[in-house]
Amino acid sequence: MDTPKKEERGKLGRRDFLQGVATVPVIGLFGYALAKERQYVKAQKEIKLGTTEVTEEGEELNVALLGAGAQGSVLLNAMLQIPGLRFRAVCDIWADYNLKRAVNLLSKYKFEVNGYEDYREMLDKEKELDAVVIATPDFWHSRHAVDCLNAGLNVYCEKEMSNTLEGAAEMVKGARQTGKLLQIGHQRRSHPRYIHCYEKIIKEAGLLGRIVTVNGQWNRSVQEDLGWPARYAIDTDTLKKYGYDSMQQFSNWRWYKGLGGGPIVDLGSHQIDIYNWFLQARPRAVIASGGTDYFSPEAHEWYDTVMAIYEYETPEGVARAYYQTQTTNGSLGYFENFMGDQGTLVISESEAGGTAGSIYRQPNAPDWDEWVRKGYVTAPKIQMMKKELDISNRLDVRESVSPDEHQIPIEFYDPYHKPHLQNFFNAIRGREALNCPAEIGYETAVSVLKVNEAIAAQRRLTFDPAEFEI
Repeated sequence: MDTPKKEERGKLGRRDFLQGVATVPVIGLFGYALAKERQYVKAQKEIKLGTTEVTEEGEELNVALLGAGAQGSVLLNAMLQIPGLRFRAVCDIWADYNLKRAVNLLSKYKFEVNGYEDYREMLDKEKELDAVVIATPDFWHSRHAVDCLNAGLNVYCEKEMSNTLEGAAEMVKGARQTGKLLQIGHQRRSHPRYIHCYEKIIKEAGLLGRIVTVNGQWNRSVQEDLGWPARYAIDTDTLKKYGYDSMQQFSNWRWYKGLGGGPIVDLGSHQIDIYNWFLQARPRAVIASGGTDYFSPEAHEWYDTVMAIYEYETPEGVARAYYQTQTTNGSLGYFENFMGDQGTLVISESEAGGTAGSIYRQPNAPDWDEWVRKGYVTAPKIQMMKKELDISNRLDVRESVSPDEHQIPIEFYDPYHKPHLQNFFNAIRGREALNCPAEIGYETAVSVLKVNEAIAAQRRLTFDPAEFEI
């Protein structure tokens, strides 16, 4: 029998916050807190309750949210900070909880929205929509996206694009056949720091030289499975109708085969997508090891620990990319590390872990004075420290500060998903191209889903170039 556990919440809880900052250096914690305060103040200035005026972003767009759970709430909170949107509808099968919560939130912002349990009813009745934002479980993505595209709507769909390549391929075909826009939610593709690193650091300045090795990880501390308030449990018939055996499975679908893909898909796809982007290549092979090493295999069908090694054939030669995700210890959080023969880039979406953006010059590389003057990187860290503090007589050979460490001068305190959503809405208005259209999302899906296959096969698997094409 399912036992209700801790109630799922859309907002960041105290435990989640403490886990998030557990690996932040003490000195950096105050800076992190200041940054979050600046983010909050900025958000309050941007949000105007009840505003319907058209802003400089362009004409107002009518938007629906399909899937109002934890990730849907994250996207909704980000969209509430984007001007020029008019929310018209929300759809979620958990009508007494997720749906009601989202409708009530939007009503506080003076949006009169209609709530639906069945997305087909929403598509049938809501005829003025311009776009649908989909944040349902992965195994629903393909059907939801294709049906919305066929209804004449532009679609923003959370990653992973689909839990099967067949489903992802149908989404690509749906976008092509209807001529509507389909943005996949790999939000780093629109992150100002990542764009700066690719466009300025790697592509223009070439500060890394030839990239030969990539390392990345997303580690998480042990967490209990998500629970639910017993009085709001979904009835068995409704659960079965939408593909779930129980509330346990509904609340923790990411761990179940046929519904999600486990941490390598849920977390790793964000970063493996960056591997493909920054290397400007598709992997040619992957080998991986993983298992359900910590949690119960009955509750967690997918692997809780995965380590994968990719081989890439880049225009400059072979590169090997290592990736780790595990859910029993949050050490060092999540980041990507690109190592070239002239420099090393360490980057993260998070501002909290001390790896938001640093770049290290190799001794054999030409000096970077030109790129410091252009503002692509800051002056060396040791130089900046000497400028701020008289430490010249206090450093010795054991000093941990690298004289060749530079910072990426891009601060970002908005919600992580906001720029990617803005890119989507501006693309609808004809002002921008999508940063992650369906074809890119499909290439990432091919790259990521192969990892689970490699673990099951217990051998090195190669990619046929034709696998990446539709």
